[in-house]
Amino acid sequence: MIVATKAIVFSAIKYSEADLIVSCYTEVAGIKSYLLRGVLKSKKGKLKVSYFQPLTQLELIAEHKNKGTLEYIKEAKVFEPYKTLHTTILKSGLVMFLSEMLKNCIREEEPNKALYIFLENSFNWLDQNEEVANFHIFFLLQLSMYLGFYPDAANIEEKYFNVMEGSFQATNTNDYCLEGAQIESFKLFFNINPETLSSIKLSKTERQNVLELVLSYYSFHVQGYQKPKSLAVLNQLFS
Repeated sequence: MIVATKAIVFSAIKYSEADLIVSCYTEVAGIKSYLLRGVLKSKKGKLKVSYFQPLTQLELIAEHKNKGTLEYIKEAKVFEPYKTLHTTILKSGLVMFLSEMLKNCIREEEPNKALYIFLENSFNWLDQNEEVANFHIFFLLQLSMYLGFYPDAANIEEKYFNVMEGSFQATNTNDYCLEGAQIESFKLFFNINPETLSSIKLSKTERQNVLELVLSYYSFHVQGYQKPKSLAVLNQLFS
């Protein structure tokens, strides 16, 4: 079946001498993996390697056989050209980290229009704004809403956060209840929007502690979760 769809690149891995295997989140079919034959050596083909950098937004004409095998891209063009996302060191580190997290967490081969729009808008905002030190934490917290495990903030004024249950509570009921400065910093990311992210003032250590909490939360709620390899690079960039 030939489909036309928007897509966001999650990863591109070299396969053999000249091929790429590209993982994309498509608007019409969720996650799809494509085999791009000869793209690393071809200079005249319709597909260019530069199109498949992480988080690039594309328009695709693709062949989907929907048999659980690699699909094929017939045509591709950049839908939303980025100005800064792949050219500034800090944002490149964020792109590496977020694309790895997305590939880790999103595996469904089915459309989710709301999630696609969220991703599209988030990366456009990241590209267009300069104060992005808190963006990855805010993004992951918002992403959990679309993945079905956004924390219950009804009792956010309470001192404990139960990482396993995803809720704030007044008492310590198990080994997964955390309290202290890390939790108070985490609370700052609720009930805000991207435009007010810069109002959250955290030190390097405080930001890393909140991110560790969010990743721990993901580890409880994402089946087969793997700690991102790019985390060390991200922490260095924000040091």
